[in-house]
Amino acid sequence: MKNDNEIKYIAIEGVIGAGKTTLATMLSKKLKAKLILEKFEINPFLESFYKDPERYAFQTQLFFLLNRFQQQQELMQYDLFNNYIISDYIFEKDKIFAYLNLQDDELKLYEKIIGFIERNIPKPDLVIYIQSSLEQLVKNIKKRNRSFESNISEEYLKELIEAYNYFFFRYKNCPLLIVNCTTVDFVNNKSDFDLLFDNIFKPTRLPIEYLNPVTNL
Repeated sequence: MKNDNEIKYIAIEGVIGAGKTTLATMLSKKLKAKLILEKFEINPFLESFYKDPERYAFQTQLFFLLNRFQQQQELMQYDLFNNYIISDYIFEKDKIFAYLNLQDDELKLYEKIIGFIERNIPKPDLVIYIQSSLEQLVKNIKKRNRSFESNISEEYLKELIEAYNYFFFRYKNCPLLIVNCTTVDFVNNKSDFDLLFDNIFKPTRLPIEYLNPVTNL
């Protein structure tokens, strides 16, 4: 039986380009864990959204919502007591984008839909929020060179950074570890990755903890 403080299900969050999938993959390999990745590339509206956000926001949002819900339902079939699970997103992140991008009438309909489906979503044992600077996000997005991300503006990234910080400053659904990747390089520095790993599995934990956080969160 899983103890209350035992970490089995870890979800990783951050703005586009922060390194969520990279960290999730690294942790899953080290732990031999089930890896749950957000299937953003199958959203047929995403590229159109980045070109014309106002026109395609609702279609993009609804597709992501239903796809994330389906993944979470599949997740409930795994044994959360005996197997590690690593995800590169949390279900609640859907609301960050909804409140940022949807019009008032669209948001009312969205809230009705999500109200029906979010009740039985499994909660992670730990959420890792990766903070990154705007400059690093832009660099990472350009480096991975995904065609549908080519129209993401720096202004939109700034809005996302603010929205994510606002959301996680008030996050109380489960234990939270905030990692500042302007000073922690878990990809290229093994000691940084080991430090992060040790912080994930420390024996005692506060509701919110920081690994070299930015000072204004």
